[in-house]
Amino acid sequence: MATVATTAAQQRAIDANVLLRKQRSLWGDALYRLFRNKAAMVGIAIIILAGILAIFAPLIAPYDPTLQNTKLNNMDPVFAGTPYTNPHYFLGSDELGRDILSRLIWSARVSMVVGFVPTALIFVIGASLGMLAGFYGGWVDNLLMRFTDIVYAFPDLLFLIIIMAALRNTGIGEVLGGLLLIFVALAVISWVGLARLIRGQVLSLKEKEFVEAARAIGVPTRRIMFRHLFPNALAPVIVTLAFAVPGAMLAEATLSFLGIGIKPPTPTWGVMINEGFTVFSQSPWPVMLPAACISVVMLAFTFLGDGLRDALDPRMKI
Repeated sequence: MATVATTAAQQRAIDANVLLRKQRSLWGDALYRLFRNKAAMVGIAIIILAGILAIFAPLIAPYDPTLQNTKLNNMDPVFAGTPYTNPHYFLGSDELGRDILSRLIWSARVSMVVGFVPTALIFVIGASLGMLAGFYGGWVDNLLMRFTDIVYAFPDLLFLIIIMAALRNTGIGEVLGGLLLIFVALAVISWVGLARLIRGQVLSLKEKEFVEAARAIGVPTRRIMFRHLFPNALAPVIVTLAFAVPGAMLAEATLSFLGIGIKPPTPTWGVMINEGFTVFSQSPWPVMLPAACISVVMLAFTFLGDGLRDALDPRMKI
């Protein structure tokens, strides 16, 4: 009898939970499941911390990231336990006597901007072309998708290097130390996948009953696209964008490491790795510390992307 009573109580709890979840909206339910994902919450906490460091870098950084102290020579971090440490430079200094901690904090500002701004441009370009191709079909779809195939045919990294190397010393390459050129270059090569994704979603959704009903009662085309199709196609797009942000950050670090990214003296994690290799045999810290920052932030976005994918997956509602 006790077992039967326990089973009945468990069933009532399950039914109550199902009823409670049915009362939430689609996005409310996804948000609820996202907050229950511990890995995603860890990722969000790291991203928020990186954002705070980026926004308040002038207040948090103990020194000017470009200030050189010629009395220092490749100082190690305090925790390294070597004779080449200085309590005033917790993470040590680089080959030019610049404080590594300050440069890491300021580099977070560049990396976060490079992560989000090109992703926003990718979203605008990819969503616009994908929506138009999927909704109108016919010659519009053929024209836009053939153009998409042409862009897709170029190797991403090679195309990015060509753009940066060709335009680095032009007027656009001088704006904001090369930041604007990186924004444009990353957006040009990365919108293709998102456009294809949204086109596929729209092709599937535009044949659904709710879209046919909207057409039947005379809803304008623009309203169908932005009030009916776009919100329903947004779930996989959000996941894709969450993974696109660390991809853009890694691309900037790669370009800066190759010497064709952000122009000195602006500190970035890629620039720090590039400069640190000159003294790597003497001290690995100028390379290891920025590399660790890149790894941690990218891992945080990966956790967030995985959490969003699980939260927005309809099969996870059961």
